[in-house]
Amino acid sequence: MKIDGGCLCGHVAYEAEIDPEKVAICHCTDCQINSATAYRYGVPVRRENFRLTRGALKTFVKTAESGGERALSFCPECGTSIHGGDVVEPKVFSLRLGTARQRADLRPKRQVWRRSAMPWIDDLSDMPAHETQPWTRDAKGALVRLADVPSN
Repeated sequence: MKIDGGCLCGHVAYEAEIDPEKVAICHCTDCQINSATAYRYGVPVRRENFRLTRGALKTFVKTAESGGERALSFCPECGTSIHGGDVVEPKVFSLRLGTARQRADLRPKRQVWRRSAMPWIDDLSDMPAHETQPWTRDAKGALVRLADVPSN
């Protein structure tokens, strides 16, 4: 499947050819920290099937739990994570699908590092949900985003 995407600020754009059957969620703690959320959503893509169409990436090298090094590539302007791979001449990248324009069509087929999953990850359907950012009134009656109201 051909996909395309890019970073939040538009500095970086890419095209890739992927196998949608290999889309996965990773619950490892490194992915939680690097993505600033409960898990990362990605797919392996062969180097020859990935092409930057705009911009250049910056890379950070991290040491995995196994002791191996991984190169994490991201937009140097806004910090959006694009992919991870081997440090020297990667043959395959782990493409971060939150950046793909087609992400709604790319349903995960498996989960990895489930031992590190947040204990509440399977219980999201029972919590209140809002279609957009909810608004409320502050103590002075002004309309504010719910996230900006201080908690007591």
